[in-house]
Amino acid sequence: RMTDLAQLLADIRACRVCEASLPLGPRPTLRAARSARIMIIGQAPGTRVHETGIPWNDRSGDRLREWLGLGSDAFYDESRIAIVPMGFCYPGTHPNGGDAPPRPECAPLWHDQLRAQLPDIELTLLVGAYAQARYLGNRRGSTMTETVGRWADYLPHFFPTPHPSWRNTAWLKKNPWFSEVALPALRRRLEILL
Repeated sequence: RMTDLAQLLADIRACRVCEASLPLGPRPTLRAARSARIMIIGQAPGTRVHETGIPWNDRSGDRLREWLGLGSDAFYDESRIAIVPMGFCYPGTHPNGGDAPPRPECAPLWHDQLRAQLPDIELTLLVGAYAQARYLGNRRGSTMTETVGRWADYLPHFFPTPHPSWRNTAWLKKNPWFSEVALPALRRRLEILL
């Protein structure tokens, strides 16, 4: 079964399905090992992640690690934490600024196969609205704020968070309960699993 995951990861990293739509070309970026107990599902790599091939290797990643109370060594220990974006490659920029949405081909093509190879996942962080839409479906709130506000309803399997982008700084100020209540609960759950 180990080889199944290794082969699947190799297939994902070799994927060229939406190559024509990717401004910087394909560079699928993810991390996973069969023993992982936590999965972090984000949106898609930014330009810095595309350049380095290291997920969350940017300011958003710094903030995410701060939220989780994890240093880089623990965060990047793929034997414990799988890091899987909704779109594996940098999707380009959005006309309104920021990054474009994750490519829609990735998750349907790869996520179910990947999750089937990671039987020990006990908690999945759903970082941002795209991951929440796919994994919570009609159980999610009408807004990302409502979904994140109902974080306790999705435990023990899922924990929704906003995206840790600097663009969400105003959201964090407006919703202090996230830092005061939700994050301490998330850190306690991580301590148990790690």
